[in-house]
Amino acid sequence: MSIASHHKKVVVVGAGWAGLGATYHLAKQGYDVTLLEAGAYPGGLVAGWKTPGGRSVEAGIHGFWYPYRNIFSLTNELEINPFTHWTRSSQYSPNGLEVESPIFQDLPRLPTPLGTFVYTQFKRLPLIDRISALPLLYAVVDFDNSDEAWRRYDSVTARELFKQFGVSGRLYRESFEPMLLVGLFAPGEQCSAAATLGMLYYFILAHQPDFDVVWCRGTVGEKIFRPWVEHIEKLGAKVLANRRVTDVITENNKATGIVCGDEVFDADAVIFSVGITGMKKIVANSPTLQSRSEFRNLTNLGAVDVLAVRLWFDRKINIPLPSNACFGFDETTGWTFFDLNALHDEYRDGPGTVVEVDFYHANQFIPLQDKEIIPIVQQYLQSCVPAFAGAKVIDSSVIRLPQAVSHFAPGSYRHMLPATTSFSNVFMSGDWIITRHGSWSQEKAYVTGLEAANLVISQLGEGTYANVLPIEQDEAHIQTFRQLNRNWRQFSKSILPDFWLP
Repeated sequence: MSIASHHKKVVVVGAGWAGLGATYHLAKQGYDVTLLEAGAYPGGLVAGWKTPGGRSVEAGIHGFWYPYRNIFSLTNELEINPFTHWTRSSQYSPNGLEVESPIFQDLPRLPTPLGTFVYTQFKRLPLIDRISALPLLYAVVDFDNSDEAWRRYDSVTARELFKQFGVSGRLYRESFEPMLLVGLFAPGEQCSAAATLGMLYYFILAHQPDFDVVWCRGTVGEKIFRPWVEHIEKLGAKVLANRRVTDVITENNKATGIVCGDEVFDADAVIFSVGITGMKKIVANSPTLQSRSEFRNLTNLGAVDVLAVRLWFDRKINIPLPSNACFGFDETTGWTFFDLNALHDEYRDGPGTVVEVDFYHANQFIPLQDKEIIPIVQQYLQSCVPAFAGAKVIDSSVIRLPQAVSHFAPGSYRHMLPATTSFSNVFMSGDWIITRHGSWSQEKAYVTGLEAANLVISQLGEGTYANVLPIEQDEAHIQTFRQLNRNWRQFSKSILPDFWLP
């Protein structure tokens, strides 16, 4: 395809991973792209900023896992080196250290999922409880990320799934639910079994190294998004902050413009790249979008509260590993803490200790004042690392993020949007959009941005498609088991009446 004519205008709404990904590729193809961001900075949830005292803060720490092939390809293309080395992680409860994870890629590779079970160092969880997870492998094989599999498992809660397959109560409480609280940001009874299987498989079970993770050596906004936006603007795209979409102008089933208050941005195609909460606000303000049931149905989707706390302590504290997940402190809340002296260049040689503590499904913390939150956080930290007990907090940042991250609740799949919409030139992207790629979180958001850019190119007929790297293929034995399972399902359908619930 030829390079696009400069009069082809594309408006992208939302400057997170998805929106920046779509904008970057379309700008490289010569399109006249305008990227609109409601906030003060590009980046969405991972936009970093400075406190009045000049200290860097952000809305939580985000890891970059081994399967993030497209994001790693992007940073290579931008010729930036924003990441730490691969790091080990640990898990704590109020009883102390529970689990330590190695760097899996450094160990002899075993057929999945043996490496995950053999090499993970459980400190208290008995072997009999770990073995109780084996029957769950059937569901892992059965869930192949197809539309049929999503509909089959999405109405079931994660807790029901684990109970059905005989997972022990202790394994659920001390392993699976903690993963859900920091991976899907909600307790098991509030998580879709389909989303649970997709998340667990992508991050942990598909291949032995998948749980290996690197971190940004500063805020993602500073280390990745700032140089990325500079590249985008050099290509001629416009990145406009503080632009809140209030309506969409349409004609003959096509979007012709995006309205932001008194401003109108003309468009030959539109890509929405915002989170669930942001999209619901846009629909609430837009009579045009409200006229379509697919957009009205977004009111059935929800999001989860996040609380991000950054503390500066007056002394050096020895934190064994830089990234840590915690469970059992609050029944419905998971939290993580990070040693920023080990992860961020800015604090590496500092005289004190800087810790980021992020709470997910943090409903009960959001109403508290900062002076109430900080002692709670320090108390939790000292349960994990006793040296925090004698340290003094000399500075702090508390960021409340109500309805900030996608909630993959049971039954939500039917209301999630695919990349295409009933408007012929309006496309969707983001970590909550239906895609068959198989990725999750930031990687999924970025991938769906590239996929939306490709749909624009297909619609407008000009430009070269973005190369979306697929996830690594299933190992041979998993492929065999999945094919056998598909064959059995097809055979069963051919001889049995089709009256079973999906």
